[in-house]
Amino acid sequence: MHPILHYFLHLGFPLFIALLFFRKEWLKVYILLLATMLVDIDHLWATPIFQADRCSIGFHIFHSDVAIGIYFVLLLFRKPFNILGIGLLFHMLTDWIDCLLMNQ
Repeated sequence: MHPILHYFLHLGFPLFIALLFFRKEWLKVYILLLATMLVDIDHLWATPIFQADRCSIGFHIFHSDVAIGIYFVLLLFRKPFNILGIGLLFHMLTDWIDCLLMNQ
């Protein structure tokens, strides 16, 4: 169940965000929200690249406190930067939920 929730939050829920808050340009917004998945490129720099019990938050450079602070700052700008900020912060929230579920 955990992987289904994870991928729904990464791929499905952004569609709801796009449809609910950006109805006129939902497809463009959805693509931008999906593009924030590229933040996971920092996983490639870890050794090992994948470790099932590793929490991304605080471990990877683009999942750090400083990076998350920058994602909050993006909310202050106009489109498309605020949309990218929303996507990146939601990505971090999804990964944080993973960290919580991992410890249960």
